[in-house]
Amino acid sequence: MSHVTHAGQSDVIYMNGEVLVDSRGEAAEAILIRGGRVAAVGSNAEVLSAAGTGVERQSLDGATVIPGLVDTHPHLMHFSAMRAPLVDITQARDHADIVAAIRKKAGEVPAGEWILTTPVGEYHYFHRRSWRDLAEGALPDRYVLDRAAADHPVLIQAVAPVLPNVVAMNSAALARCGIDASTPDRVNNVWIEKDADGVPTGILRGSVTSYYNQDPFFNSLREQMPELIQREYVVDALLQAVQGYNAMGITTVYEGHAIEIGQIELYRALGAQGVLNLRVQTAPEIQGTALPADRPKSAEEVRALLETALAMRTLDDDWVRVDGVTACTYGTCYSGNVLSHDGYLDPYGNLTHGHRAISEENMRLAFDFCAEHGLRLNVVSITPDEHDENIALAEETIRKHGLDRLDAVIQHAEMTRPGQSKRLAELGFDLTVSSSFTFGKGDMIAERFGPEALKLLNTFHTHLDAGLSAAGGMDWGPTNPFEQMQLAVTHQMFPSGRTNAGPAQVISRAEAFHMWTGAGAKVLRWDGIGTLTPGNHADLAIVDRNPITCDIDALPATRVLRTHIAGRLVHDNGALPAHA
Repeated sequence: MSHVTHAGQSDVIYMNGEVLVDSRGEAAEAILIRGGRVAAVGSNAEVLSAAGTGVERQSLDGATVIPGLVDTHPHLMHFSAMRAPLVDITQARDHADIVAAIRKKAGEVPAGEWILTTPVGEYHYFHRRSWRDLAEGALPDRYVLDRAAADHPVLIQAVAPVLPNVVAMNSAALARCGIDASTPDRVNNVWIEKDADGVPTGILRGSVTSYYNQDPFFNSLREQMPELIQREYVVDALLQAVQGYNAMGITTVYEGHAIEIGQIELYRALGAQGVLNLRVQTAPEIQGTALPADRPKSAEEVRALLETALAMRTLDDDWVRVDGVTACTYGTCYSGNVLSHDGYLDPYGNLTHGHRAISEENMRLAFDFCAEHGLRLNVVSITPDEHDENIALAEETIRKHGLDRLDAVIQHAEMTRPGQSKRLAELGFDLTVSSSFTFGKGDMIAERFGPEALKLLNTFHTHLDAGLSAAGGMDWGPTNPFEQMQLAVTHQMFPSGRTNAGPAQVISRAEAFHMWTGAGAKVLRWDGIGTLTPGNHADLAIVDRNPITCDIDALPATRVLRTHIAGRLVHDNGALPAHA
């Protein structure tokens, strides 16, 4: 397939609309793009005067120009590459749809080759639509799937983070995995459904997600299947995902979680080839925690990776920047791995205090190394007890190295107790946060930690009051930056539909918009993006409504008409008039 390159920059005036220079909402009428930069913003007359003659004029026809959006937690490469080889049944209405999709794939691949599908419904939480919404109200069993592909092992898979979950296999898959009538009904935290005769139906429940899953039995089954990320799909899948991001008005991303050195090199290569129509900042993770093969690293291995990250640091590239390292000390909330000294319920109702993935020794090594070398440290930290650990390490590091403050980022920051935001700001932390965690995990947190925990969830207002820079990201979804902005105001949860919107949570529409524009630029330390100030990069989106002033219920339906990066047109839905 072909991809648009970095060529094709043109000068243009957009006029007769609204231009939001930044999150303050003060709108001009027109903007001039020249040489890939914002050259002027103001009234139609002012911008026309600044442009002179011979510059293309384009009427906005009342549309709104906004700074290009910044997603600081997209997992763009991971999610696109994982999904690429799968049969897409997300929109399936019934078993017949599923059979048809799998049968088509079976006709394209050799007999005996695995056929893996997406789950049914909306990635990744499946709250608003899932297998429960199929006409049959359940996933198809082995016999239905055998009609689709008797000669191929088939798995309708689950994805993280939701636990417990459900998957479906056909007869060939069960045989490949060694599951038959003699297999116990439960192995570890996997329940194997059987019919009245004791024969497995193909339905497995429990710890059956494809990653962020520590169950040894299901992970042994996964070893019989293709890898989650298959190299031959990565490049095309990623570049298609970039086009999708451009169509949402996103012009910059921060790949700062679960990123490996090889994935960073791929981003660099695509940037050098001029086909990466997205600015990317990234940082390698010192130790993986998502996949079954991830294992604890020795201090020597961690130090080697830290040295590699320092050598890779690139702060002046216009397309791909590498800055810092990331450490995820604990794990995910759904799987029962986050730290809580008081304890909470795991997916199966057992009391857990969490699971440490990175030793205290290696965390201290990362803090010290970054302080010594001026390397930025990203810490994935979810609960108040995790924040306390990082605050203590930060205080120790600052004293030890005679610093005023750190240059560090807390990723996720799902739950914070009073006083922590202020202390994090004093110590030099920024935040990347996501409305996704309220949307997708709020009900689960209330159930497992208790309803009082909701007061600590996504305390955006408290963060901003404390002087923290908090930038937005989509992470697990919804995959819609404008819906993410809406949720930053409403703090609505799914599937219950309730909200934990309180004084610690609720921010204004302008503040929510800032989290996706100026705050993203500030957290990344990337000058020239995030606002449409003259002199900045001409990274912008043209949308059909003002995201700060439109009806909040209409915000998720915002349409992106065009997107420019460095002045180049990277997305155009054809809705704007041909000329002024």
